[in-house]
Amino acid sequence: MSANRWVAGIHAVETALAGGRGRVVRLLTDQRRRDQRLARLIEHAQRASIPVERVHARQLEAQVGDVRHQGVCAEVRGAAILDEDELAARVEALAHAPLLLALDGVQDPHNLGACLRSAEAAGADAVIVPRDRAARLTPTVERAAAGAAELIPLAAVTNLTRTLESLKQLGCWVIGTTGGADTALHAADLTGPLVLVMGGEEKGLRPRTQSACDRLVSIPMAGRSESLNVSVAAGVCLFEALRQRRAHQVPHDASD
Repeated sequence: MSANRWVAGIHAVETALAGGRGRVVRLLTDQRRRDQRLARLIEHAQRASIPVERVHARQLEAQVGDVRHQGVCAEVRGAAILDEDELAARVEALAHAPLLLALDGVQDPHNLGACLRSAEAAGADAVIVPRDRAARLTPTVERAAAGAAELIPLAAVTNLTRTLESLKQLGCWVIGTTGGADTALHAADLTGPLVLVMGGEEKGLRPRTQSACDRLVSIPMAGRSESLNVSVAAGVCLFEALRQRRAHQVPHDASD
């Protein structure tokens, strides 16, 4: 599934322009704005024969709403949003142990964007969200992701629980995070094929989602706060998985 969409902000547009020929359809830039980074984007687009339109700022706002656009937005051919079958095919085709992030009803677009950014930075292979009652890919999400939405696959699935069960059939271990779990995150083995599941902002993991998890873990807390923002928690979990995976790898010169 794909459709043209708008990305806004210098960094997000830079990433889109770097995505290859044919990705960016056109650029809109604020006719009153002048700075070097914007000039470089315009030059890049012109070299690639991408139409550049100098317009009033109101036209940028009409495309991307209240997102801070920094004087530029780009219409891009949407990266395919995977469905359940496409996600499964991608996971099966990987030559390494998959690392996936599933978000159980995250509604705030800033949180979704931050999760995409953390997942891409940690080397995750995809982010999974429910198709309904959850944040969707919007200019606000793109802006919060700081270009990562152009780099990491996003899967929007009809039934998250069913998708988790299907991934288990493909050999993935599904670990959910909840404050009441007895096992600490750092005590869990995160080195194999893995789906990390984070709950939504208000209710956390739904009971049905918890039942689909092989194990529940909690993030150890030293202060008085009872929980972390979902995007912060996702970053903690993803980078713990990355730390374990790197430590688990055998150095190339181990036999020397």
